[in-house]
Amino acid sequence: MYRIIQTETLAPTITKLTVEAPLIARKRKAGNFVIVRPTPTGERIPLTIVDSDPDKGTIVIIVQAIGKTTHIITGMKEGEYLMDVVGPLGEPTPVSDFGTVVCIGGGVGTAVIYPIAKALKEAGNRVISIIGARNRELVILEDEMAAVSDELIVTTDDGSHGKKGFVTDALQEIITGQGKPDAVYAIGPLPMMRAVANVTREPEIRTWVSLNPIMMDGTGMCGACRVTVGNEMKFACVDGPEFDAHEVNFDELIARNRTYAGPEQEAFSTWKNRTETTDCKHL
Repeated sequence: MYRIIQTETLAPTITKLTVEAPLIARKRKAGNFVIVRPTPTGERIPLTIVDSDPDKGTIVIIVQAIGKTTHIITGMKEGEYLMDVVGPLGEPTPVSDFGTVVCIGGGVGTAVIYPIAKALKEAGNRVISIIGARNRELVILEDEMAAVSDELIVTTDDGSHGKKGFVTDALQEIITGQGKPDAVYAIGPLPMMRAVANVTREPEIRTWVSLNPIMMDGTGMCGACRVTVGNEMKFACVDGPEFDAHEVNFDELIARNRTYAGPEQEAFSTWKNRTETTDCKHL
């Protein structure tokens, strides 16, 4: 079992958890993730390792409460225990001294792009970061991203903070005004990553995205996380989660991610009704 050392609310529905996991803390690299099961009867879900402290033996994960399992995790308190935390999993982010790199985080995807931007900066790159959200309340890790970036651009859909517009608008402005960057990393909702790929395709800017398909075991055995990349089947958990954005079949991936939308909503509604009547949040 893995003790929760600290919790912090970053935005409505978004919680940062520091978890005791010494072996994972020593091994993790940018881009790695863990499979988390909060309770003995709970669901297994993948979560990116946002940061780690090998000396303290802790890792940081950031969770957005959307369905049953994520609501259970964000409702847990300091001193409570997660049943399972398995990792580090996945291939580390391809990091090199490319030159100028643009790192883009959309919504809670900022939590995933942060360790990548940090690693790229430490590798000697000039890092321009773009983080976006629907509104000011949902912008996360702004100070942390600024600390690992040479330039930080914040966008909000409604203009309540930073520039009004989408992350792709800011990316296009960089390409037009500063010239082509040497690489782009983009992480966020699938439509956002597809839009970034469309912006960088014609100017032939090398672009990576981190995919978030349905995933169960994280070891490549179940096949649930299969994605089509360059007309080949890949498993996001062992071949990724990061892939060449211009090779990803986003339409197929978006359709596959909607497969269990109905059952997921039903499970959440059942759990919510049960907790409201019994006050047993971890059932």
